[in-house]
Amino acid sequence: MIIAVNILPLQMTKTTFILGFLTVANFIALIAGAQVAQAAADKPLNVLVLYADDWRHDTLGAAGNTIVKTPRLDALADQGMRFTQNCVTTSICGVSRACLYTGQWMSRNGCEGFNMFTTPWEQTYPGKLRENGYHVGHIGKWHNGKFPKQNYDFGRSYQGKHWFEGKDGKKIHVTQRNENDALEFLKTRPADKPFCLTLAFFATHAEDRHPDQFLPQPQSMKLYQDVTIPVAANATEESWQRLPSFFDEKNEGRNRWHWRFDTPEKYQTMMKNYYRLATEVDSTCGKVLDELKKQGVLDNTLVIFTTDNGYYHAEHGLADKWYPHQESIRVPLIIRDPRMPEKKHGSTNNDFTLSVDLAPTILSAAGLATPEAMQGEDIAPLYLADEKPEWRKEFFYEHPCIRDKNFIPESEALVRKDWKYIYWPQHKVEQLFDLKADPREENDLVQVTSHTAKHTAILKEMRQRFQQLKAEAK
Repeated sequence: MIIAVNILPLQMTKTTFILGFLTVANFIALIAGAQVAQAAADKPLNVLVLYADDWRHDTLGAAGNTIVKTPRLDALADQGMRFTQNCVTTSICGVSRACLYTGQWMSRNGCEGFNMFTTPWEQTYPGKLRENGYHVGHIGKWHNGKFPKQNYDFGRSYQGKHWFEGKDGKKIHVTQRNENDALEFLKTRPADKPFCLTLAFFATHAEDRHPDQFLPQPQSMKLYQDVTIPVAANATEESWQRLPSFFDEKNEGRNRWHWRFDTPEKYQTMMKNYYRLATEVDSTCGKVLDELKKQGVLDNTLVIFTTDNGYYHAEHGLADKWYPHQESIRVPLIIRDPRMPEKKHGSTNNDFTLSVDLAPTILSAAGLATPEAMQGEDIAPLYLADEKPEWRKEFFYEHPCIRDKNFIPESEALVRKDWKYIYWPQHKVEQLFDLKADPREENDLVQVTSHTAKHTAILKEMRQRFQQLKAEAK
């Protein structure tokens, strides 16, 4: 028996498509497939947040890095959208995580280092999802005070070193432990509930108290053996000397530069091991995505890859993060959303997206209202809307003082794509950078002996706008 069928594709065209002659079996399979697809579309989206550590915006092959190998994340970018101007509002592990969970600036969420944020748990994205029927898990680094295991259906928190004692008495690498726990979460989750998993890697964070700093797995040591890692043009003594005068050898960024980068040989060793850790994280991300595909739920899962802060690779004579330079505040963001039109797959977006945007994006994708206290914006309209929505052109950056004003001084900034105003409150020092002419932030225009009228006007306007945005962050 042969049946001729006319089908009108949903919202695709006003033309009736003739699919031709189908056998009864094929026709039934077609209808069944459509029903399955519709049922999947009606289900709440699952959520997977792949959250790496100390991994800046260009530590990705997809971002143009020709050295580091990140094939699985590059493939994720090909299936979604990569945000090239994604930034954190505070560049340090603890506070940045608080911003992720709460969708709030540090000024509002109350985390000023590594303490637990003061935002009510039910106003965080994991809290709100669990309250609305999600099976919610956290694996890996927490760094916001005592881990609230009671708030999770599956909670395992650990950090601080690269190697742990396994249950069998053998050592296990932190990234392998992350992978094992993530796969256990996915394989044991209840099939009748949507899930949200935040997989918070410790890598590529250094093991600060270990002389070798970056400790990859043995099988990774063959990677990058025969390459030379390029050194940034502003990884120089001259760049260090251009920093404000209160940057001296007591500064923790300079201290860690000595640990990692103060000789060419040390730089190569440290960077190769850092990249090895990155490739290991990439591999684990791939294993987790493979499990989602095996379970048939990848195409009903919102997948987000991002990191907690950027990282100096010796630029400005510094290591680590904290300060408002581009190397420190820009981080990768890849979003693979089943709702994203196929024509957007593999594309990039250069709007300012922020760490505080991810919580409202996740809640919106789950069909939940965003708490009024959240300050971020749902990113999805940037890839779902037919017309580009109005979007921010600037943002306020803030960072607390850690220990004292010489160790890690407090810093604030107004960041735009063409200009950046930096203020160091404890030292009452201002800086102004023309990012188009000076993308490496080497020439502080406040220090120029003769201001042009243009620079004077920009400085005045940015001072005022800075104060407005600072007030709004509270």
